[in-house]
Order: sequence, then C-alpha cells, then structure tokens
Amino acid sequence: MSHICPSWLSCVLYNPVRKVFTDRKKILDESGITADCVALEVGAGNGFLTEVIAERAKRVVCVEIQDGMVKKLKKRVRRFGSKVEIVSADIASQSIGDSFADVCLLYYSFHEVKKKDDAVLNIRGALKRDGILSLYEPTLEVNRKDMQKTIMMFERNGFKRELVRDGAFTRFARLRKGK
Repeated sequence: MSHICPSWLSCVLYNPVRKVFTDRKKILDESGITADCVALEVGAGNGFLTEVIAERAKRVVCVEIQDGMVKKLKKRVRRFGSKVEIVSADIASQSIGDSFADVCLLYYSFHEVKKKDDAVLNIRGALKRDGILSLYEPTLEVNRKDMQKTIMMFERNGFKRELVRDGAFTRFARLRKGK
C-alpha cells in the first residue's frame, strides 16, 4: 500500500540529485506540453515539475491535496503570477472545470488516489476533446498489472492508448481523450 509523501519530506521530491536524474524537458515533450497549451497537473506536490511546465505552457492548473505541499508550491511558483493556478483539493472529490485543459499530467501520483474511478471522471471532464493524458508511475510501487488496470480504467472512459513504456524506474502511458 502506498502512502502520499508528507510535505515535511518534500526535500526528497525537490533536490539537486532528482533534477540530474529526471529529464523534466523530456517529460514535457512526451506529454505534449507546448507553449500554447493549458496544462493540468494532478498531484503537483512542491512544484518539481510545475515550474518547468509554467516556463513552457500558456497556463498551468495544479491540483494538490496536501496543505503543506500547497504552501511550498505557492512559494515555488510565485514568480509566474496568474499563469499558475493552484487548486487545493482531491481530484477524486472535486470537479475542477469543464474541457479547459489540453494536457493532463500525472507524475507519480495516480497510484496514491483512493477513489480512482471518480478521479478518472473529473480528469476526463477537465480535458478537451483530443486532449492528452500523460501518466507516469514508479515501478517500485506500481506493477505492470496495476498499470494496465489504470490504463484500462481510462480507456473505459473514452481514452485511446497511444504509447505505453516500461523503464527501470518509471512506467509511462500516454492516452488521448476521444469524443
């Protein structure tokens, strides 16, 4: 059973070593995040990816459930002003808008969501038609079978699988929202 990383341990999520070993530009590239898109980041944590998304995208909407992480996130993205909107909520229990996002990025976060079916519906509602869902999960916490279950959950809700890849540390899937 996985647990959400507590905010007092956020230094693990944002540190120089992680910056070296995580190609954040590649994550944005394969997620389809461009200069003219609106990105939805679910499980933004302390902003490890948020800041690079904000540097590239037109706008970023972050959803983060932990108050401690929200405080750290606000500090980290302050320089981007209104380009970054932070929603302090559980993606499974709150709709965050209709068809506004071009891309939804879930980086090492979906396995921590308790009510996955509800989260899928809220994510689907937030994404525009033909929007991209980019899902990264840690191999240590999410086995192949569980990743396939997650992918199939999104497929049952109108998403089409575009790319699936297993790496040493990360499982990745990119899906596209249909009609």
